[in-house]
Amino acid sequence: MEERLQKIISRAGLASRRKAEEWILEGRVSVNGRVVIELGAKADPDRDAIKANGRLVRAVGGAFRYVLLNKPRGVVSTLSDPEGRRTVVDLLKGIKERVYPVGRLDLDSEGLLLLTNDGELANRLMHPRHGVEKAYLVKVQGVLTEGQIERLSRGIPLDEGKTAPARIRKIRKTKTNSWIEIAIHEGRKRQVRRMVEKVGHTVLKLKRIRYAFLTPTGLPTGAFRALTPGEVQKLKRLTGMEGVHGIRGSAEPRVEKEE
Repeated sequence: MEERLQKIISRAGLASRRKAEEWILEGRVSVNGRVVIELGAKADPDRDAIKANGRLVRAVGGAFRYVLLNKPRGVVSTLSDPEGRRTVVDLLKGIKERVYPVGRLDLDSEGLLLLTNDGELANRLMHPRHGVEKAYLVKVQGVLTEGQIERLSRGIPLDEGKTAPARIRKIRKTKTNSWIEIAIHEGRKRQVRRMVEKVGHTVLKLKRIRYAFLTPTGLPTGAFRALTPGEVQKLKRLTGMEGVHGIRGSAEPRVEKEE
C-alpha cells in the first residue's frame, strides 16, 4: 500500500517526519533510483526501493520491535562507540532487527531504556508535549534542604531555559547523603544531574526506575524483554497513536538524550 514518503522514513526509525521532509526537499530521498523532491510523493515500502540520506529504507510493516532493557552502568546508550566501549546493542542478544534507543541514559546512569524501530512512536515518546513521565532514584552527595527540594520541584533555570516542574519524593537521608525520587517529562541532556548541580549538590548515583507505566519488576540489571502488545497499545494511547497497527512483542523475559 502506498504511503507518503516521510511517514515511511519516520516509521523505519531513520528520522522524524520533519527531518524526513527536509531530506525530501533537499533531494536526499529516492524511489527506484529516481530522486523525489515533492512532499506529497508516495511509495509502497513493500515493493519500491526507497533510499533516504544514502540509506535503504526497509519495509518494516509488522516487524516493529519494542524492547525494554535494564541498562547497567558503564554501558553506552548508542548503537556503536568509537572508543570501543560496550553498547546497549551488545546486550540485546537474539534481537535481529535494528532497534534504536528512545532517548538515552549516560554512561554512569542505569535503569530502564526503551528501544524500538518504530520511529513514529519513538519521536512521540520523546516529545515533551505528550508528557511521558520518567522517574529516577537519585543518590545525592550532601543533605538536601527543604528549600532545595522545593526549587527542584518548581523547575530549575538551565542554559537552554527553565525546566518544567518536577515531582520530588524524599526517600531517606544520612549525615552525608540524600536519596530522592524525581519524576520529569522532559528529556534534556543530563537533565537530572544538571538540576541537582544547580542547587549545589552532586549526583552520586542515578537510576531510571520508571518509564511511563513501565518498571523493572522481574527484569535484572543487564536483562531485557519485549513489550507485550498491551503495553505497546498503552504507549500509543499515551501519545495519541491509538489504533495504529504493526505491533509485535511478547512478555517472555531475557537474562536497556542522556539523563
